[in-house]
Amino acid sequence: MSETELAAVRRRITAVLVASQILGGLGVATGIALAVVLAQQVSGTEALAGLAPTATVAGTALMSVPLAALMTARGRRPGLVLAYLIGALGAGVVVLGAVMDNFVVLLVGMAAFGASSSANLQARFAAADLAVPERRGRAISNVVWATTIGAVLGPNIAAPAGRSVAGAGIPATAGPFVWAAGVFLISAVMVLVLLRPDPLLTARALSPADRSPEGRSLRAGVQAVRDSPMARLALVTVALSHTAMVSIMSMTPVALSHHGAGIELIGLVISGHIAGMYAFSPVMGWLADRVGRLAVIGLAVGLMSVAALLAGTAGASHVQTAVGLFLLGLGWSAGVVSGSALLTDSVPQPARAAAQGLSDLAMSATAGLGGAAAGLIVAQASYGWLNLVGACLLLPMAALTIRRSIR
Repeated sequence: MSETELAAVRRRITAVLVASQILGGLGVATGIALAVVLAQQVSGTEALAGLAPTATVAGTALMSVPLAALMTARGRRPGLVLAYLIGALGAGVVVLGAVMDNFVVLLVGMAAFGASSSANLQARFAAADLAVPERRGRAISNVVWATTIGAVLGPNIAAPAGRSVAGAGIPATAGPFVWAAGVFLISAVMVLVLLRPDPLLTARALSPADRSPEGRSLRAGVQAVRDSPMARLALVTVALSHTAMVSIMSMTPVALSHHGAGIELIGLVISGHIAGMYAFSPVMGWLADRVGRLAVIGLAVGLMSVAALLAGTAGASHVQTAVGLFLLGLGWSAGVVSGSALLTDSVPQPARAAAQGLSDLAMSATAGLGGAAAGLIVAQASYGWLNLVGACLLLPMAALTIRRSIR
């Protein structure tokens, strides 16, 4: 394959991944928008409503390893297609649980729904498969940026989706999951038909030294991370950036409401946070490529620390909270983009898919624990203490980054 042909392949693969990421993000955001409300209606209590997003995060974590194994063996395309299909099936099971008024069935569906998030996470690594090392950060950030569109549009079409099932015997709060199932099916077909050639298999074919199947197992991926200090730093960065962000963000609406904020204001603050997460990811990718992965990880620590300080001390100042949440999203973007690029740089090509799956497992599992612990911290202490704990989570990132920088 000539360099001109390879450049064309890169552009086509990136375009397909961006389009599928827009649709996938739209499906996830549409479903999640009313998930807690639906869970409360079906369970009959607010105490159990929080289990719906928890089940989704757990499903994302559980799917990370088998999807990584499939991609390692067969390439990105079958793994992404399967993830979207399972997500569509999960959305259908959620609707079934709502119609049956069965909370257990609904939770099973929410767990399977989480597979769609696994597809969205893995898409960023697929973008890096054929990217040259000096442009990997930008390749990853372009796909992350595409999530902005779906994340913003999703909650806004939840109401029309609910109205669309009127008269069909489906609760309006389950309507978004009907639409999400359709969107995931479209995403699966798009990836199946258009993601050709497979970026991971093509990368292996273009690297003669990496064509051997040896070293492609999940065990090899774990060993590759163990053997590389930079890979370990990357894994810690992605996991802790995501955990700190989820922990603080999940309880911010509660803190705002305690200080008199209405639904509209809370929505604006969270929208600003989402903009910080995704809209500026191309800037973070450019910085990661130009000034280095470690420098951007350091930037992530700084941004998220300032965010925790501002949000944790805001009290009744909604403007200060909004600025803190925006910086929290910006820091998350810096950490995830630079950490993902560093992980890809730091492990051998045959083991990359497995190591990347391990990263997503750690990212989802620790965030699930962080989100669950956040409510307990706020209930027993305060939102300010939660932000302090979130800032403390960044200390291992900072220590490892400094250690690697001075060597």
